[in-house]
Parts: sequence; C-alpha cells; structure tokens
Amino acid sequence: MAKGKSTTPARIPTVSRILPDGRMVELVYSRTDRTTKLAVWDGKETALVDELKTDIGEILVPISGSNNLIQHEAIVLPEKPESYGTTTELVEEIGRYFDRYVVLSDWFRRVAAYYVLSTWVYEAFQEMGYLRVQADWGSGKTRALMVIGSICQKGFFASGASTVSPIFHGLNTFRGTLILDEADFRFSDLTAELCKILNNGTVQGFPVLRTAFTQKKEFDPRAFHVFGPKIVAMRKSFDDEALESRFITERMDVLKFREGIPINLPPEQKEEARQLRNRLLQYRFDNRFNVQANPSLVDPTLTPRMNQILVPLLSVVERASDREAICAAMTALEADRIASRAMSIEAELVDVLAELVTAETGEPIGIAAITTSLIDRYGRDYDRPITNRYVGSLLRTRLGLKTYKSHGIYMVAIDPERLNILCERYGSTRGASVQ
Repeated sequence: MAKGKSTTPARIPTVSRILPDGRMVELVYSRTDRTTKLAVWDGKETALVDELKTDIGEILVPISGSNNLIQHEAIVLPEKPESYGTTTELVEEIGRYFDRYVVLSDWFRRVAAYYVLSTWVYEAFQEMGYLRVQADWGSGKTRALMVIGSICQKGFFASGASTVSPIFHGLNTFRGTLILDEADFRFSDLTAELCKILNNGTVQGFPVLRTAFTQKKEFDPRAFHVFGPKIVAMRKSFDDEALESRFITERMDVLKFREGIPINLPPEQKEEARQLRNRLLQYRFDNRFNVQANPSLVDPTLTPRMNQILVPLLSVVERASDREAICAAMTALEADRIASRAMSIEAELVDVLAELVTAETGEPIGIAAITTSLIDRYGRDYDRPITNRYVGSLLRTRLGLKTYKSHGIYMVAIDPERLNILCERYGSTRGASVQ
C-alpha cells in the first residue's frame, strides 16, 4: 500500500440512488428539525438512515439539511413515505387538493394530476413533455405553479429572473421537476440559456454542455443533466415552434374565479402538500420498476411530438375513463395547434404552392410566380412588402424546400410527397389533390 494513501471509504452526498440489489434510496427532509436523511426502500419497508454503506465500499450520506435550496424551500422534499391506498385514490386526492387552492379547467385538472404522478417515476421514460399555465398578470399563474409544483418530485422553484448557473447545477444535482415562473425571456428564444434547458430537457441522453475551467485554468467542459418534467408559467408564447410543441397549455385568463378559493395560500396548503409528497414517495417506491412507456398507447391520428408527450402521461393512468378523457383533450389541443398554424404565412404559402403544383403538373415553379400568387391572395393581410427574396427565405428556412437558379431565374422543385406532408402539417385542404 502506498505510504500516506487514505483507506477511508468515500462519503458521497446523495439525493437518489438505485442500488444493484434493487434497493431504492431517496433524500427526505424534516421541516421540524431541519435535517435530512436517506429513505431506503427494500421492496417491503423503509428505513430512514443517516448513512448507508454499499457493497462496493461507498458510504452514501444525505445532502445536508443546511443546503440553501432545501432550507429556503426552493426545492421541496418529502419527509417520509406514507401509505396512499390505490393509485386511483391518490389521483382523486390530488384533484381535491387542486380544487381547494386553484381554479383549473376540468381537462387540465385531470392532466395535471397524472402529470404530477409521472414526475415521481419520470426516469422510466425516454421523453417527457411539459405543463404550462399561460395568461396575463393577475390570472392565477403563479398560484397554479405553487400548488402543482409543491407536490411534484423534488420540485425546484425558479423564476425567469434567476441566473442560469444555479438552475443548471440544481437540476443536475437534484434531478427533480423544474417549476419556472415568468418564463418570458427578453432574449431570443433560440439562444437564451433557459431555452436550452427547455429544448434539451424533453429527451434522455442530451445534456447541455457548458464551459468550465479548473483552478489551474485548464479547459474542462461539463455536461449538465437537464432531462425531466417541467412546469412553466408565462404571459405569451415562444417564437420557436418546436419549443412551443413541447407544452400542454392551460389558458388561465379564460377561467372564472370560483368562490371558496383563498386569495392567499394558507399555511394548511404547505402541510397538505407535504403529506401528498409523502404518499407520492411511497408511490415511487411501489411503481418505479413497474411503469414503462406503453407503445400500444400511441395514437396514429396525432403527430409524433404529441405522442411523445402523451404516451408517458397515459402510461401512469389506470382508469380507462381518465385515459379516454385525456386523449380527447390532447386531440382537441392538437386541432387547435393545427388551426393556429393554418393562419400563418407559412400555411398560406403552402396553400399557394399546392395550387400551383396542381396547375403546373409537378414542373418546377419560379419564385416570382409564387410571390405573385401569394400577394394576390393574401397581400392585404400584411403590412410588410412580400418580395421574391422574402418568399425564397420562407421556402428554405421555414418549409425546408431547396431553391436554385436556372437561366437567371430562381426556381423551386417540389416533391409531391413532401408537399402533401406540408399540407397536412399546415392544415391545407389542397394536399389530397397533389399527385
């Protein structure tokens, strides 16, 4: 043995761990004495311990209760696992908890209850969608975040005014549910650091890489784990359509305030949330290895992105009636998105293309002809001039079509199959006639 080499086992601050023997370890926190412990589940019962020695010589210890995020309840944890009855009873209890403190539409209330459930087993899935509450100020967005987020697995509360470094580190360390308020960033949707978390956080295996340097000023890039459930409140929408498609959204400004909802959250809400977290921890212990994405739940009438969001959610639903109601709500949401997309300039451009391709029997079309048709049909709807350059840019960047120059004229060759896909995507009724 090398002289001076320590033989003391490594003590590893731990939030969550699944051991090779199947035991599950989760961090718990007591608000009464402000201390943390590890809850160790062996498949039958739970022990609360201050440390746990593993078979490979490690000593797992809880992250300290003096951790600033824990003490200030920026991250909320259960205290101990408690019995929850059946999954259906647990979902009903979550629904009643929502009803006491926040106004939600019937469909979103049901979706949110099962979304909370899915946060406690989210590692079982390869993809996770996000929840969003959207409205102007004074509509109850922050209240909804507080009520829903307080019972999610390791709910991590932050605002759009936060610096990104602690959010990256908090998500990477605790791997919980990001609860993000006022997410209307003043930066570009495609470049803002928080948008990188939202864009990368829906699929396992895509960490965000960030630059770091050692004390010796050596370059040491780090990968930050950002995958997991997220609940967001904001006033407007993202400009990035791909990011928009990751959300299940509740419009809070169309909901009528209900008598009996407290203006200010009472102390009992925190206690109820703590009790629910305890029951949800036991739900995690019971179901973490039983839950998996069920491919038979894929709905062929919905887009792949919607199915990515829907299948993990439906995989934790036991009642057929709830599953049918959620599917109906998601189908309606998809129809709304298609209808909104159909009013965009891209949709109008697709409609013009489909008409011209049908008329020209599949021959390449000049950009100038497309521009002229677009102006004739929709020009009055736009304040800005519609030029050949602008139309060419839309064809390339928004619709993914290649333009080229032939004998001094800019043209676009359109594959009928590709155009039919675009017609379906943007809700054009002309797609079926494109051959």
